[in-house]
Amino acid sequence: MVSNTPATAGHRQRLRDRFFQNGLEAFHDYEVLELLLSLTTPRKDMKPQAKELIRRFGSLASVLEAPTSALLDIKGVGSMNVFALKLPHAIGRRYLFEQAKGKDYLRSSKTVKDYLTHNLRERNREIFMVIFLDGQNQVIKMEELFTGTLTTSAIYPREVVQKVLDYDAANVILVHNHPSGNLSPSNSDRAVTKKLQTALTAIDVEVLDHLIVGGNEFFSFADHRLL
Repeated sequence: MVSNTPATAGHRQRLRDRFFQNGLEAFHDYEVLELLLSLTTPRKDMKPQAKELIRRFGSLASVLEAPTSALLDIKGVGSMNVFALKLPHAIGRRYLFEQAKGKDYLRSSKTVKDYLTHNLRERNREIFMVIFLDGQNQVIKMEELFTGTLTTSAIYPREVVQKVLDYDAANVILVHNHPSGNLSPSNSDRAVTKKLQTALTAIDVEVLDHLIVGGNEFFSFADHRLL
């Protein structure tokens, strides 16, 4: 049903004006989604769909990380709306990576952690990533390599070694998330770390750290002397 009434148009203009004046700080999560949805459905009031998305998934971040199929289950949300929801999140990832690329890891560790948090905190499955560094410990690439429960049988050292050679990396930092939010390393986490250390040492590449991401927090193997 088309609802491009003066009231709807006026409401949408007020949202845009608020954004330009104050950014998103004063916006409710559903209002952010309403703005995004309206970009691809300009002639319809999308507030009901925005509120339903928040009700169904719980938060703005969870909506943006939700699978396309789950988003399309919401009545009134079409493929173009999903595009509008997914694109800004992908741009955010690209922006944060570009901010860290080519910079010394230690000096830009906050930027790197912002990228990792943005990328991993709302995932409902374990994601294993590697940060590839050059000889000056500058970030070359941050890449997802494996998905699923972290076990020695699920991680393939040969693939990690091949990526290291492809990027001509001198050092690496291993990263994975705990969807539960519990930062404590499991026995499997420790075993995988040792397995990869052994494989990478054979080609003179050092594992500088293994980070576990849980929500907005991190556990560092290096800080806890587990490397």
